[in-house]
Amino acid sequence: MKQATVKIATEADFFQRGRELARLADRAEALPEECIISFEDPAEMLKLLTAARLNLLRTIKEQPGSITQLAQRLHRDRGAVKRDVDKLASYGLVAVESAISPAQGRTKEIHPRSGRLRLEASIE
Repeated sequence: MKQATVKIATEADFFQRGRELARLADRAEALPEECIISFEDPAEMLKLLTAARLNLLRTIKEQPGSITQLAQRLHRDRGAVKRDVDKLASYGLVAVESAISPAQGRTKEIHPRSGRLRLEASIE
């Protein structure tokens, strides 16, 4: 996926987007390769995208790795990084994939789900 968008949107915006996607599907046209995560409340969006999680996303984009490796690079507690990875994965912003490491056996490698993260917010 090329881009993930996290934005503020209303319920009406959500259903409008669904209708647009349904029209494309009805016409057998390609659906956009994107992920849109929308929040009605800006405070809820900020609960997901904390400064620490944004820094974690940047670090994963620069160089994917295991939770232990990411924690070492960020100088953070491994448990805190794991909780942040789990939260980001639950929203589809990162992927957790099994990998084989010669030194450690099976590990979980964290990768970005998109090449670009776009944030949109307006308060009216």
